[in-house]
Amino acid sequence: MKITPEEVSRVARLARLELSEAKRELFVPQLQNILSYMDQLAELDTTGVTPMYGPVEHTTVLRADEVRKDFTRAEVLSNAPEEDGRFFIVPRIV
Repeated sequence: MKITPEEVSRVARLARLELSEAKRELFVPQLQNILSYMDQLAELDTTGVTPMYGPVEHTTVLRADEVRKDFTRAEVLSNAPEEDGRFFIVPRIV
Protein backbone atom coordinates (compact mmCIF):
# COMPACT_ATOMS: atom_id res chain seq x y z
CA MET A 1 0.00 0.00 0.00
CA LYS A 2 1.41 3.38 -1.01
CA ILE A 3 0.95 6.20 1.50
CA THR A 4 0.41 9.69 0.13
CA PRO A 5 0.55 13.05 1.90
CA GLU A 6 -3.22 13.32 1.37
CA GLU A 7 -3.76 10.08 3.31
CA VAL A 8 -1.53 11.37 6.10
CA SER A 9 -3.64 14.55 6.17
CA ARG A 10 -6.83 12.48 6.31
CA VAL A 11 -5.56 10.40 9.22
CA ALA A 12 -4.36 13.54 11.01
CA ARG A 13 -7.77 15.14 10.54
CA LEU A 14 -9.49 12.02 11.95
CA ALA A 15 -7.13 12.20 14.95
CA ARG A 16 -7.88 15.94 15.23
CA LEU A 17 -4.22 16.83 14.67
CA GLU A 18 -2.96 19.83 12.77
CA LEU A 19 0.15 18.96 10.76
CA SER A 20 2.31 21.33 8.78
CA GLU A 21 3.32 20.40 5.25
CA ALA A 22 6.82 19.52 6.48
CA LYS A 23 5.40 17.16 9.11
CA ARG A 24 3.14 15.48 6.54
CA GLU A 25 6.13 14.88 4.28
CA LEU A 26 8.09 13.54 7.26
CA PHE A 27 5.35 11.05 8.20
CA VAL A 28 4.81 9.63 4.69
CA PRO A 29 7.97 7.45 4.62
CA GLN A 30 7.61 6.54 8.29
CA LEU A 31 4.07 5.27 7.82
CA GLN A 32 5.11 3.53 4.61
CA ASN A 33 7.84 1.66 6.55
CA ILE A 34 5.36 0.61 9.22
CA LEU A 35 2.88 -0.73 6.67
CA SER A 36 5.66 -2.54 4.78
CA TYR A 37 6.66 -4.27 8.00
CA MET A 38 3.03 -5.26 8.63
CA ASP A 39 2.93 -6.75 5.12
CA GLN A 40 6.02 -8.82 5.96
CA LEU A 41 4.38 -10.08 9.13
CA ALA A 42 1.22 -10.98 7.23
CA GLU A 43 3.24 -13.31 4.98
CA LEU A 44 4.28 -15.51 7.93
CA ASP A 45 2.53 -18.85 8.42
CA THR A 46 1.15 -18.81 11.95
CA THR A 47 -1.03 -21.91 11.82
CA GLY A 48 -0.61 -23.93 14.96
CA VAL A 49 1.00 -21.07 16.88
CA THR A 50 -0.67 -20.38 20.21
CA PRO A 51 -1.64 -16.72 20.55
CA MET A 52 0.26 -14.76 23.19
CA TYR A 53 -1.03 -11.89 25.26
CA GLY A 54 2.47 -10.55 25.79
CA PRO A 55 6.03 -11.47 24.83
CA VAL A 56 7.05 -12.38 28.39
CA GLU A 57 5.32 -14.17 31.23
CA HIS A 58 4.53 -11.83 34.09
CA THR A 59 3.91 -12.89 37.63
CA THR A 60 1.99 -10.52 39.81
CA VAL A 61 3.91 -9.60 42.89
CA LEU A 62 1.37 -8.34 45.37
CA ARG A 63 1.39 -8.24 49.10
CA ALA A 64 -1.12 -10.29 51.02
CA ASP A 65 -4.46 -8.57 51.49
CA GLU A 66 -4.46 -8.21 55.25
CA VAL A 67 -6.45 -5.86 57.44
CA ARG A 68 -4.13 -3.79 59.56
CA LYS A 69 -4.30 -0.49 61.35
CA ASP A 70 -1.32 1.68 60.48
CA PHE A 71 -2.56 5.01 61.86
CA THR A 72 -4.86 6.05 64.65
CA ARG A 73 -7.85 8.28 63.97
CA ALA A 74 -6.10 11.13 65.79
CA GLU A 75 -3.01 10.78 63.57
CA VAL A 76 -5.09 10.86 60.41
CA LEU A 77 -7.16 13.84 61.53
CA SER A 78 -4.10 15.76 62.75
CA ASN A 79 -3.38 17.06 59.22
CA ALA A 80 -6.97 18.12 58.51
CA PRO A 81 -7.61 21.87 58.28
CA GLU A 82 -10.89 21.28 60.13
CA GLU A 83 -12.25 18.23 61.94
CA ASP A 84 -14.74 17.38 64.66
CA GLY A 85 -12.80 14.63 66.41
CA ARG A 86 -14.28 11.87 64.26
CA PHE A 87 -14.54 13.20 60.68
CA PHE A 88 -13.02 15.71 58.26
CA ILE A 89 -15.12 18.84 57.89
CA VAL A 90 -15.27 20.11 54.32
CA PRO A 91 -17.17 22.99 52.68
CA ARG A 92 -20.63 22.18 51.36
CA ILE A 93 -20.55 21.76 47.58
CA VAL A 94 -24.23 21.42 46.71
